[in-house]
Amino acid sequence: MFETAPKIPAESDSHTPYRTFEDLETYQAARNFRKSIYQAVKTLPETEKFGLASQMRRASVSLTNNIAEGHGRYHFLDQIKFMLNSRGSLEELIDDLNVCEDENYLPREQINIMREQSWNVHRILNGYIRYLRSRIESSSRVQESPSDLEAYAS
Repeated sequence: MFETAPKIPAESDSHTPYRTFEDLETYQAARNFRKSIYQAVKTLPETEKFGLASQMRRASVSLTNNIAEGHGRYHFLDQIKFMLNSRGSLEELIDDLNVCEDENYLPREQINIMREQSWNVHRILNGYIRYLRSRIESSSRVQESPSDLEAYAS
């Protein structure tokens, strides 16, 4: 039958190293925000189906895709580049929320909640970028422990 993937430790265990991009707090917050965006665009007017709604979906996917792709890069500078791309997509989404507010597409309360959520993602993402920048001084590449490699071998 199918082999199950190794169990990933709970995020609350601060002594456990990250194993995948899905373990990153940055990714988790961005993923939740992406889900909020997808729910919101379902309520946009039909006239925006191929315009603003489509753009918001693409930008929200870009937000999480760049975190995932950056995590998979070998050098910290590459990782930072993708996190900056992710932050750019996030700020694009914040502007899209401004459009929704200006055009009265979404209730103001919903926009305020989503805006707060977006700035929280922004804060966490900036912290992760600062962390990656601090790692450049100690190493030019991602360090993988042998146990990480063994867990995914075969």
